[in-house]
Amino acid sequence: MKTIYDVQQLLKRYGTFVYTGNRLGDLELMDMELTELYKWGFINGEDYTMAKLLLRSEISKVEKEKRGNV
Repeated sequence: MKTIYDVQQLLKRYGTFVYTGNRLGDLELMDMELTELYKWGFINGEDYTMAKLLLRSEISKVEKEKRGNV
């Protein structure tokens, strides 16, 4: 798993499609869904950790861009 697209594909395998039109909102929803899938034992620790790192990195980047444009 190397990209946010890969995280989206992982979530889609479990019937989770996230698109609100708000990039930051989408990333946060994906993060919450990922946590639930892990909590219920649907995904392993390695996938969970890598996906979390990718999401947190992207969330940070989007927040930084948002602050720069204000």
